[in-house]
Amino acid sequence: MSSLTDVHVLGVWVHNLKPEILEITETFALRWYGLAYLAGFIVGYFGLKWLARKGLWVVQPEKVADFVAYAALFGVFLGGRLGYVLLYMIPENGVGYVLENPLVILQVWKGGMSSHGGIVGLTIFTYFYARRAGCSWTGVGDGLVIVSTLGIFFGRIANFINGELYGRVTGAAVGMKFPKELLGEGNEDRFYKAMREAVEAEPERLAALWDGYLASPSTGKGQLLEGALDASRENPAILEVFGTYVQTRHPSQLYQAFLEGLGLFAILSVLRLRFRNLGHGVITGSFFVLYATFRIVAEQFREPDSDWVIEGFLTKGQFYSIFMYAIGAAFVGAGLKGKTGSLEGQSGGKSISPGN
Repeated sequence: MSSLTDVHVLGVWVHNLKPEILEITETFALRWYGLAYLAGFIVGYFGLKWLARKGLWVVQPEKVADFVAYAALFGVFLGGRLGYVLLYMIPENGVGYVLENPLVILQVWKGGMSSHGGIVGLTIFTYFYARRAGCSWTGVGDGLVIVSTLGIFFGRIANFINGELYGRVTGAAVGMKFPKELLGEGNEDRFYKAMREAVEAEPERLAALWDGYLASPSTGKGQLLEGALDASRENPAILEVFGTYVQTRHPSQLYQAFLEGLGLFAILSVLRLRFRNLGHGVITGSFFVLYATFRIVAEQFREPDSDWVIEGFLTKGQFYSIFMYAIGAAFVGAGLKGKTGSLEGQSGGKSISPGN
């Protein structure tokens, strides 16, 4: 049995967390990923409600529920999914793939959603919302970006539980092993050997999945791995097999959760609470600049989930983040220029901030 690294190395943990909270039927289950989105919206609602009641947001408290519902639908889901299709799916598969399979746009389980797309979606949504409500666009954004960081936090924690979007290989004594790396390109030989040994350790549960994989590798590969992961939660021998064939990596999902999520939340909250008279847009711009910075840093530890922009130097996540600096600078500049438009100048939920 060839070994990449010793499974017993101190500080190395093999990831086999279960993505389902509760399995309702054989085909339907309550998953941590879905709960993460729900938690983000709930926390966002109460956070924005609190800001509105304290006079720290331009939207009236009684309108917060409708705002969160529309933001979730048109900003997060629509923007996030279209962002993934435009930024990742089409560049890798071509426009023809989407045109021939238009329903793939709605199949969020195929690739998921893009955080950059969600941010752009929310930016566009708040613009039209502010125009319709007659309040400051950047003022709306100043509240939204604060609570959205908590949604990012929950989303990254869900990525970690799912064992996806894992980090790059590390030679450090502390790290994690994510079995889903075996599904990646170029790992066919390791996948075959690991799964064969897993089946030998648990033939009763995995033999049928193994036969299905041999008959149709393209469709049976993921099912076999999921079955082996499920069995490993009760059979330590399978976990040891994974530890033998899977490389030690950074838990980059956790890095991103604490940088882009809790860390950014703390910074923006301090700005809002300590500087009540900041011009509309300063906090929004700060979010763009800081998120881009934290994302670029975290990408140094994350395994690129698509082709590099510059091989070995610049990932797509870093490339898209660069543009956020310009957007953030524009918001900050506009906010400082119109600084007289403080939150104390609200009346009936409408901001009197000039130029915003």
